[in-house]
Amino acid sequence: MPVAETQANATQSTRAARSSRQQALAARQSAQQGQRTRPTRPPRPPRPAAPISKAKLETRPHATPAAKPENIRSQTRRAGASQATASRSRTSQSAAGKALNRPAKAPADLHPLTDTTANERLYRYESSVKQAFDNIVPVLKQIASERCDPDFVDRAQQITAQEFGFELPAHILDTAWATGLDMRRLFAWCVFETYRRVSDEFFNADPLGGRVGNDFQAFLQQCGFHLMDITPCADGRLAHAISYVLRLPYGAVRRKSYAGSLFDIENTVEKWIETELMRFREGIPNRADEPTRYLKVVIYHFSSVDPAHQGCAAHGSDDEAAAREGWERLAALRQAIENGFCCGASVGLLLIGMDTDTDAIRVHVPDTNGYCELNQWLDVAKVHEITRGLSAAEARTRIAELVQAHMPGSHAGGAQANGMGASSTDGLSDKGMLQLIARLIENNLSQIDYVRHFHDGHYQDIGHAERFIGTGIGFEEIQLRNLTYFAYLSTVEEGAADLDVGIKIFTGLNVSRSLPVPIVVRYDYHGNVPGARERAVAHCERIAAALKARYPALCSDGMLHCLRAVRDCDAGTPIELVGSSLEPVTGGMH
Repeated sequence: MPVAETQANATQSTRAARSSRQQALAARQSAQQGQRTRPTRPPRPPRPAAPISKAKLETRPHATPAAKPENIRSQTRRAGASQATASRSRTSQSAAGKALNRPAKAPADLHPLTDTTANERLYRYESSVKQAFDNIVPVLKQIASERCDPDFVDRAQQITAQEFGFELPAHILDTAWATGLDMRRLFAWCVFETYRRVSDEFFNADPLGGRVGNDFQAFLQQCGFHLMDITPCADGRLAHAISYVLRLPYGAVRRKSYAGSLFDIENTVEKWIETELMRFREGIPNRADEPTRYLKVVIYHFSSVDPAHQGCAAHGSDDEAAAREGWERLAALRQAIENGFCCGASVGLLLIGMDTDTDAIRVHVPDTNGYCELNQWLDVAKVHEITRGLSAAEARTRIAELVQAHMPGSHAGGAQANGMGASSTDGLSDKGMLQLIARLIENNLSQIDYVRHFHDGHYQDIGHAERFIGTGIGFEEIQLRNLTYFAYLSTVEEGAADLDVGIKIFTGLNVSRSLPVPIVVRYDYHGNVPGARERAVAHCERIAAALKARYPALCSDGMLHCLRAVRDCDAGTPIELVGSSLEPVTGGMH
C-alpha cells in the first residue's frame, strides 16, 4: 500500500476515535448536568422538642420568649387584623368573638398572680365597645355608595339596623335628594347614638362588675383610709386607669381627671370636707372617730415607645416635670387642709407613674411621713420579671419586700432616724399604705399580661385615638383606653385650656379627615336636691352655647357637633338626652 494512502487511513482513524471520545465526554457532561438540575426532596422538618413538664416550666429561669414563636404570633395577629378590616360589616359581638380567637401564650409567659379569666372578660368588653365606634365610618361609606338608588332611604335604614342595631334620623335622610347626603351630620349622630347605647349598657348591666366595691372598701379601711380619690391625666390613654390598669371597682373610688393630672385643689378640699361631714353625721363610709384618712392619688404618664413625643402633652412629654408638678399639687393639698383644719386633719398622698404604651405603673413609695422621692420608684414591669417564676404565695411575699425596700430611708431607719417620728395613726397609715401599694402592684401584673397577650406587648395606638370629647361633670361609664378625651369643667372659661387641647387633638384625628368633632356635654346631678335637674340642663345649654361661641368656624362648617345629657347619680339610672346640635331645624311663620 502506498505511503500516502496509509497515512490517510491513519488520519481518518484518529479523527474517528477523537469524535467518539468527544461524543462520550458530551454524554457524560449531559448526564452530570441532569443530575445537578434534578429536583431534590424538600428537607425534612426538624423533630419537635420533647414536651416540658409543668414543674420545669415553673422552675425554669426567667428567659424571654423565643423570637420565632413571637414572630408567628405577630404574623397570625396581623393576618387576623387584615381579615377584620376586610369584613367591617360584621356586628360588634361577632367581632369580639373572632378577636379572641388568637394563639394563647405559653404558661411560662404569664405571671402566677395574673387573673386570666378577668383578662378575657375585660378584652371582650373593650373589643365590643371599640368595634362599635370603629364600624361607623365603613358602614357610612357603604351607605354613601348607594345614595343614588331609588329606594335609598329604606336601604340605608336596613343597613344601619343590621350593622348598628338602630336607625338613622329620618330628617337627615329625607332631604338628601335635594341638599345631598350630609355625611358629617350622620357621622356625629352615629357617634352620639353609639355612646348612648354603650352608656345604657354600662348602667343597666354593669359589664365590668365594679359598681359595688364593698370588699375593696373594707380592705381600704384596714389599710387606714376611708376614701381613695384618684386623679389621672385627662388624656384618653388613661381613661381605663381605674378598671383596667389598677383593677379597682369604679364604684368604690372617686375619679376626676385633669390635664397633666393637675387637679383643682379647692375642689378637692371641698370634697374632703364633704367626706368628713358624711363620716361625722352619717358614719359613711365609716365613723369620724375611726383612725382612717382621706387618700389622694395622682397618676401621671409617660411613653416607653416614644418618650420624646408621646408623653404628657401638658408637660411637653417631660416625665420629670409631670412627676414633680403632680407631687407639688399633692403637697399643696395637704398643706391647705392642715392650714385650715389643723395637722390632725391631714391626708394620705400617693404618686404613681403610668406607661401608656404597656400600662405598667411605677409607684413612688412614700416614707412614714407621707413624702416620696421623685427620682426613686418601684417599676412594676421589673417586679413582673423578678417574680414571674415564683409561686403565687412566694410572689406576694417578694412584692411586699420590694415595696418595703423602695420606701425612702428604709435602709437608714426612715423618718424615725431623722427625728421625725410618726403618731400611732400615721403608723397605721404607713403600714396600710405599704399593703395598699402591694395590692395595686399585684393588680397591675394582670394588666401587664393583658397588654402583652392581647396587644403584642404594647398598644399599637401609642398616640391619641379618642372617639369623642367628654366635657362637663360625670362620665363614670368611660372606663376604656383612648375612647374619650376628658375636659371636666363648670364653665368653658375655666376649662378653656383643656378644651383647646381636645380640639387640637381632634383636628388631627377627625377634621383632617373631613369628619366633625363630636362633643358630649354632660352634667350629673343629685336628684334628691330640689331643682337639681333643671340646673343641670341649664348648665349643659350654657356650655353648648359657649362652645359655639369659642369655635365658630368649626360649628358653621358643620365640623363640631354637641350632644347634651344629664344623669341623676343618686338614682343610678342611665343618662337622659336633653338636646343636640343635630336636631331638625323648625322654621317659623311670619
